[in-house]
Amino acid sequence: MKKIFILAITSTLLLSSCVSQKKFTDLQSEFDATKEQLTAANSKVLECQVEKDKYANKLAAVESQNKFLTENNASNIRQIENLTTLSQSASSNIKDVISQLSEKDKYINGIRGAMSRKDSINLTLAVHLKSALSAGIQDEDIIVNVEKTVVYVEINDKLLFKSGSSVISDRAKEILDKVATVISSRPEMEVMVEGYTDSQPINTARTKDNWDLSTQRATAVVRVLQDDFKIDPKRLIAAGRSEYLPLATNNTAEGRSRNRRTRIVILPKLDQFFDVLEQKPDGSAVEK
Repeated sequence: MKKIFILAITSTLLLSSCVSQKKFTDLQSEFDATKEQLTAANSKVLECQVEKDKYANKLAAVESQNKFLTENNASNIRQIENLTTLSQSASSNIKDVISQLSEKDKYINGIRGAMSRKDSINLTLAVHLKSALSAGIQDEDIIVNVEKTVVYVEINDKLLFKSGSSVISDRAKEILDKVATVISSRPEMEVMVEGYTDSQPINTARTKDNWDLSTQRATAVVRVLQDDFKIDPKRLIAAGRSEYLPLATNNTAEGRSRNRRTRIVILPKLDQFFDVLEQKPDGSAVEK
């Protein structure tokens, strides 16, 4: 009986030990499965964290770009406003410039008109001088021409003076009489008499050099125009040019003869010329 009891006890213990091992095995399997699931879950969590960081970076970049675009848009709006203001100012300035250009065009056209009238006057003067001098005086040593904006009469000195002298000849007075007639018809113009010489040196008791001779001859012509033909002396200018503006070489007798000359220049009064320059575009005088 006792043996049977011991056997029963032993069987029970063995049976009990077998059940616990099975549960343990099952629990171990569940544990391993759960562990794997936990590992997989952690891996998913890490992947989600990486994706979250990526999206966070993208969001930061988008926000930064949005901020830049917002600020840039505000700057562009300010620039457009400034350009609008500048455009309005420029438009006003352009109108002012156009108005000024219009006035300047009138001024320039006025000057051109005056120059055209002056050119016409000069041509008329030249024609009158040629006509007056050709009446009884036909000489290739008298040249009447228009040079730029002035009329000049160039007379070879052999028609006016003896060699080395500044005394006017009778023939010279006949020529100057005809010149004076034309000059008198234009009281608004000035008359400059220029004396020229060749390069031959001269030194006398009365004349030191060619500067003296050219000036004395110009002055002699001026005196005849004033005293004999009543030209207003305020209109007359005497200028000596000596030997320094030759027309031809001084190495030949023919060249020296060409260089000895007197030139009578008829030109507008300088004060009238400066008055034109000092006028405003509207024709009014500039305040001084």
